[in-house]
Amino acid sequence: MYVILAIIIILGLLKACIRQDKPLEDTYKPLSETRKEIIYPEDHKNITINGIDYIQSQAPIGKFGGTLTSSTIGEGPKTFNPFNSKDNISSTLSEIMYDGLLTTHPVTGQPIPKLAKSFTISDNGKEYTIKLRHGIKWSDGKPITADDVVFTWKDIILAGLGNTSTRDSIIIDGKLPEVYKIDDYTVKFITPEPFAPFIRMLSSPIAPKHIFGPAAKKGAKYFDTFLSTNTKPEDFVVSGAFKIKEYVPAQRVVYERNPNYYFINKNNEKLPYLDRLVYLIVGDLNNEVLKFEAKELDIINLQGSKVARYKAMEPHSDFVIYNLGPNTGTMYLAMNLNNRKNNEGKYYVNPVKQSWFNDINFRKAADYAVDRTNIVLNIANGIGEPLFTAESLNSIFLNKDLKPYERDLNKSKELLKESGFYWDKQGRLFDKNKNRVEFDLLTNAGNTEREAIGVMIKQDLEDLGMKVNFKPIEFNSLVNKLVNTLDWDMVIMGFTGSPLEPNGGKNVMMSDGTLHVYNMRLEKDKNSPRYDFEKRIDELFINGALATKFEDRKKYYDEYQKIIYEEKPFIYIYSPTIIVAIRDKFKNIFPTSLGGVIYNIEEIYVCEGPENSEIKSDNPSGER
Repeated sequence: MYVILAIIIILGLLKACIRQDKPLEDTYKPLSETRKEIIYPEDHKNITINGIDYIQSQAPIGKFGGTLTSSTIGEGPKTFNPFNSKDNISSTLSEIMYDGLLTTHPVTGQPIPKLAKSFTISDNGKEYTIKLRHGIKWSDGKPITADDVVFTWKDIILAGLGNTSTRDSIIIDGKLPEVYKIDDYTVKFITPEPFAPFIRMLSSPIAPKHIFGPAAKKGAKYFDTFLSTNTKPEDFVVSGAFKIKEYVPAQRVVYERNPNYYFINKNNEKLPYLDRLVYLIVGDLNNEVLKFEAKELDIINLQGSKVARYKAMEPHSDFVIYNLGPNTGTMYLAMNLNNRKNNEGKYYVNPVKQSWFNDINFRKAADYAVDRTNIVLNIANGIGEPLFTAESLNSIFLNKDLKPYERDLNKSKELLKESGFYWDKQGRLFDKNKNRVEFDLLTNAGNTEREAIGVMIKQDLEDLGMKVNFKPIEFNSLVNKLVNTLDWDMVIMGFTGSPLEPNGGKNVMMSDGTLHVYNMRLEKDKNSPRYDFEKRIDELFINGALATKFEDRKKYYDEYQKIIYEEKPFIYIYSPTIIVAIRDKFKNIFPTSLGGVIYNIEEIYVCEGPENSEIKSDNPSGER
């Protein structure tokens, strides 16, 4: 009897864990036709056990144990403090450890509770009441309470410690929201005016007061070094599914399971299933591909040039490919429009180059010279679309009246002639003061996609007689130039974004924003004159955030996109389609365009057949 039962269990596990190969002919269908049809589980439920308010996953029951290994490009994180991070790598690797009050539903895009058990918004649209989960704990066993929330918002975010992007995004008519503790598990936020984007800001990480409090009291200079990459793993106290276990510079970041995490499965066993989450620091995209093919990585974002090959391999491989649609970010070319001086009295940008970059005809000429169609075909293998707008192609606020256009070198030359530029007999471009048009074009080294774009844009601009010195540099050095020293000419970069909320880009688009790349203002420059189009964009973002109806907000955001489209402070390039490959041994994979592939990391588990099939129980109810 037990032998028969064992055989049934083994057969069941094999059926559940082994993917059936698709017919070979599916390999050659267009990608859109082979896109996986995902059946999503029901939404999470709130479950109270022994006085503790858990989130209960409705995904299929999985197996405990195992490791998922992902990767990051470049030199690695600059900090593990989520309130200090100013780059995507640091933000990604730090925010793994710290949850927010709310998060975004990966399918609908609506705000949903996380550390919060529930939330309500008053009829006047200015008061947000947050009910926290009772009994949940930090990784060191101390309770997560209203004191942590009020401290985080009042003493870190609103006080302007670390990266002030969140604070800058919620200033309303010069005023900040207020936050109050009602009781140990209730917090109230009050905004000066009804402010549509505020609800999404409540996804910002919450810090443990007993850990971050002493650092905050020591001031901004100390806080900027708090939880640096030199911090001992045992000093981290977290609320997320994973806690850092090891960091080896330029090699890897290893996270281990947080035993106090407040997610449970349908058997009331504590999640996550995985024991470890690893990010290998791979340096560049080519190295990332090599590591995936050597099975050192479990998941990879595929460049367009790699997709056809991987699709051909997929039916007989150990991975599954998912098409997540257009990238939610934007990739751009920008010129440095800064016309101010540094502390030594020297211009950040050579005055000769200032005269070019601040000439709208010069910017438009560069824009018409960029061959976006060729970039999409040669770099993305046609898997993507040219981009002309500040909002991504999947944004619900996309201004669809802004039409694409083809490369037009004749138009570029007409514009340059209007501004007095001319060509010598060798076809070299000079300005009206007889200065040769020559400048540096930067991007981050190791990102082979951007490096390839840089090579193509260099050629596109040299077709106009410009001399372009293309220089990929280390990412952290590039960020330092963009936001601190301001000594750069042109750059190819990208912004991550949300298709649901333009106000998230306020720190980029508003003239005093901390990532207002094309005309960055340091503290001493905050009151410097604005260009007219900068002033109007400021007004539009302020009014767009205060408008509560979607139709009204869209009018403001349509206009800001139109200004960017016409003034060209950012020249947008293309929007790649997100194609992800992940090992098929991982289950509970429910990809979405909003969440990606492993947004639900606590639910993902490893299933490689009947071996190691014993399920460990970490059951808060004491039942087995």
